[in-house]
Amino acid sequence: MTYNTPHSQTTLADLQPGQSGVVTQLYSQGPERRRMMDLGIIPGTTVTVEMTSPLGDPVAYRVRGALLALRQDQARLVSISDVSSEAEK
Repeated sequence: MTYNTPHSQTTLADLQPGQSGVVTQLYSQGPERRRMMDLGIIPGTTVTVEMTSPLGDPVAYRVRGALLALRQDQARLVSISDVSSEAEK
């Protein structure tokens, strides 16, 4: 099942390695939404891009101290704000 985020929204898929964002909304539903929430991807959580695979998919994210991998189609379902990079911290 595919869900669309508003085009003006920044999502996890827009971040580059070293950048962080604060989760504002999840656009997934059902078991996929539950899985994301179980992994700690909930509104208010800071997520940082740690690394990308050689082909760009999946991407490793740091969430609440844990490292997890999400595919780009999953990352597009997570809206974020307050984007920053390691250099700004």
